[in-house]
Amino acid sequence: MNRKYALLLVAAIISLNAGAQGPEIISWIRNTSGATGYGGIQTNVQLVQYNTADVYISATCIPGYDIGPWPGNPNIPANMNFVYKITRNPAPNTGTATNVGLGHVGVWKNGVSIFNSQDARSYNNLGIWNQNAYYFEGPGFDDCLGHPAPGGEYHHHVSPNCLYDITDSTHHSPIIGYAFDGYPVYGAYGYSNTDGTGPIRRMRSSFAPRSITLRHTKPDGTVLTSAQWGPDVSATYAIGAYREDYTFTAGSGDLDEHNGRWCKTPEYPAGTYCYFVTIGPDLLPVYPYTIGLTYYGIVQPGNIGPGSGHNTPPGGTTVFSGSTAVTSPTVNDLSLEAFPNPANNYLNLFIQPIASNNFTLSLIDGTGRTVFTQNNVQPTILYSFDVSALPGGIYIMHLKNNDLAYTQKVILTK
Repeated sequence: MNRKYALLLVAAIISLNAGAQGPEIISWIRNTSGATGYGGIQTNVQLVQYNTADVYISATCIPGYDIGPWPGNPNIPANMNFVYKITRNPAPNTGTATNVGLGHVGVWKNGVSIFNSQDARSYNNLGIWNQNAYYFEGPGFDDCLGHPAPGGEYHHHVSPNCLYDITDSTHHSPIIGYAFDGYPVYGAYGYSNTDGTGPIRRMRSSFAPRSITLRHTKPDGTVLTSAQWGPDVSATYAIGAYREDYTFTAGSGDLDEHNGRWCKTPEYPAGTYCYFVTIGPDLLPVYPYTIGLTYYGIVQPGNIGPGSGHNTPPGGTTVFSGSTAVTSPTVNDLSLEAFPNPANNYLNLFIQPIASNNFTLSLIDGTGRTVFTQNNVQPTILYSFDVSALPGGIYIMHLKNNDLAYTQKVILTK
């Protein structure tokens, strides 16, 4: 299927007088050209306003990259007309931590909503064994690992692999969003050491699957009554089907129970608390995926709960226009055909005419290894790649040059 949409002029903003314009202001992908995406709706962030206290992000919740289809999902993305509020002065919550509930829990830098690891269902509707959205709804995610909720809110429960380069393990990941406590959300890679030193590595969750065959206890060891039991572990309800299938062990990974840590980053050289999305060596999402069960910081009202996400900026806010606007090398900013998919012995590729050449194509297998590479792939040429030597399975196809990048799931059947 053709992916036909205009290349977007979006802002990867670098302010020349950034003294008063921190990352919480300049990190957003602004749509400065009125470009449209799914359903003819304007994409990314339409307006960034700020004062000394908060940043207000006006967005449709429609990304600039191609989205859909969603097998088995009857919902359709809609213009949500959100105005999210992000505090510029985040503070740790020294009292009872705020639960990360259903619905939006933050916003990606393109104005799309961040959801937590849970869908809205639980076993026998008791709220004890809560369904893992990636397990139950993942087959209906699109190639960018997102889908629309009832009402049309397009969102990602897991690392948004079309928003940044999930294969780049040699550089610190960029800020890809903000949680509603005001702390940044980074991609999957960071410095080994919290003081900003050491090699770049993939950040590891401190949650792990439990070694259970019966769902008769909570992760903290609480014994449940028979009426509260979950389904026995089976092929249908494998470990990982429910959030309570995981247990947190402090220090077992790089991140805490909120799925973040206090550390130095390129944008915060003096240090900040920040969340990281978590993926495995196979580049697939790893629980809790984005933000953990609770927020680290104090959450402002207006962003969470029913009807939230429609804040009114106060008078006197400044509209951020940016001193420099450049064309962002946004992942999935390509129009191409990769077919057939699933493929067998040959995978065909055709990139629509664009003013950008010399792509490198890579296929990455389920262990994270690059198993196929082709350099100097050009637009307007029909390629047929021999993949007969590769075993069947799910692969990530990655196309990248100096300007653009693209990822897509590819299935090989043998």
